[in-house]
Amino acid sequence: MNEAKEVAKLGFWNLVGNRFYYLAFHMASALLLDKGLASCFHSGMIHLIGTRFVVKGLLDKSYGRLLSRLFELRQSGDYDDLYDATEDEVIPYIDKTFQFIQDMEKLIVFKGE
Repeated sequence: MNEAKEVAKLGFWNLVGNRFYYLAFHMASALLLDKGLASCFHSGMIHLIGTRFVVKGLLDKSYGRLLSRLFELRQSGDYDDLYDATEDEVIPYIDKTFQFIQDMEKLIVFKGE
């Protein structure tokens, strides 16, 4: 999380999109593992979050769109040589990603607590 914030200060928006996607990806993967689920593919993880948590009302429906949009930003920033994300494209997702992570944490059963 700190890395993502520092990169944002530098204005490397492709990298910011990448870091925020992976923040969401790793927390979503932890949530899936906590519930005995997993996927070998990014698209599978997005699908499982949607069907197991968003559709059932455990996570807000906006998070399904958020995860998909972060994935698109990451894909474009990492693999499209002609794409340069802008601050206006990325900034709206920062606070939403932090909220998404907090809401997923609430669904994870932490052992030993």
